[in-house]
Amino acid sequence: MSPSPAQARQLRRVALSGLLGTAVEFYDFLVYGTVAALVFGELFFPGADPAVGTIAAFGTFAAGYVARPLGGVLFGHFGDRLGRKSMLLLTMGLMGGASFVIGLLPTYDTIGVWAPVLLITLRVVQGIAIGGEWGGATLMVVEHAGERRRGLWSSFTQMGAPLGSLISAAVVALVVTLPKDEFAAWGWRVPFLLSVLLLGVGLFVRLRVVESPLFAEVKQRRTEARLPVLEVLRRPRPVLLACGVGIGAFTAQSLLTSYLIAYATGIGYARPQVLTALTVSAAVALAVLPCVSALSDRVGRRPVVLVGALASAALAFPVMALVDTGSPGLLILAVVLGHGIAQSTMYGPLGALFSEMFGTRVRYTGASLGYQGATLIGAGFSPMIAGSLVAGSHSGTPVALLLCGGSLVTALTVCFVRETSRTSLSGDLAESSSAPHAQEITA
Repeated sequence: MSPSPAQARQLRRVALSGLLGTAVEFYDFLVYGTVAALVFGELFFPGADPAVGTIAAFGTFAAGYVARPLGGVLFGHFGDRLGRKSMLLLTMGLMGGASFVIGLLPTYDTIGVWAPVLLITLRVVQGIAIGGEWGGATLMVVEHAGERRRGLWSSFTQMGAPLGSLISAAVVALVVTLPKDEFAAWGWRVPFLLSVLLLGVGLFVRLRVVESPLFAEVKQRRTEARLPVLEVLRRPRPVLLACGVGIGAFTAQSLLTSYLIAYATGIGYARPQVLTALTVSAAVALAVLPCVSALSDRVGRRPVVLVGALASAALAFPVMALVDTGSPGLLILAVVLGHGIAQSTMYGPLGALFSEMFGTRVRYTGASLGYQGATLIGAGFSPMIAGSLVAGSHSGTPVALLLCGGSLVTALTVCFVRETSRTSLSGDLAESSSAPHAQEITA
């Protein structure tokens, strides 16, 4: 049955809300990763060897990821108890607000050890907020969408990643043209302060979004889960599978964006050349994500994710070999192949897949825990590990090994996931999709 004009309008609004929320998340992701690679070592961890300073800066990067599962539990609990909309307003406000405050932070030279302490604290606040953002935003879209187009509509939330990367790359590309002293003095603050613009637009859209109809049904029946996280962990298989399926996409995301900036500039590329490669890759990802997500509506989530994971694993060493040539053109090709195409193919269907793996009563908590667990393992520690290994080997081989390993974990795990694209979300209000009686959509 076709949606009414009012329902279609609300679905578009919800999709835009999800797009903007993920854009804020990934804007911060790339801005922080870029600035950490370029100047945070000397500004917040002075006196250390440059390589050690960069590793320490990426350590604060990892701190935000460590906090994400906590955010998934916290906001998942209240999202499954009180509703999706109120939690999404709070997560976006915390994300954008913390990013803005980072832009105001004094450096080590001004307040000493308090500078890295405050930086880590704000990263933890961001991590907690982001931990609850993706799950709620994705569920709102999926629970508003029709049964047969969940993949396509959920891709708008996923498209926030390259959109945020495009915006951040454009902003950073402008400020890195400043002389090095001016960039270190004040230029690095500009991208963080500008995040307030994305925040304002996102909050405006979210205030006009209505609550998920599936959650409204749960509220009407008064069947909310008392402790959603306990219900999820009582049957942990879906969470563990979701975590494993997501590791490859997030390993590729972190290694081929934020870490690549540090690696490529370290072997002789100019900053604008690296940012150009990331911009082209993000533009390609914006086109690839809706296509692979729509394809997953037709052929299933598992085959699409599996193809992307195998492609990412196969391309890992060729991609790093292209990067190591020192050619700007081949650098663009490498990032487009590894990130714009292979990573996007793994990442695109995840919004629908994770949402379909859990029942409505615990969907916010379950999807958030699976997603944020994958980001913690795949993206949180990869740049720090890669930086340590590359500092010792002076070779891109460790990066390729990490990229290949993460992709193979996804390829292996997805083989154990039940196909969910034909599962009816309205028929499983109390059970996860691993339940034997989960309803299938009949043709």
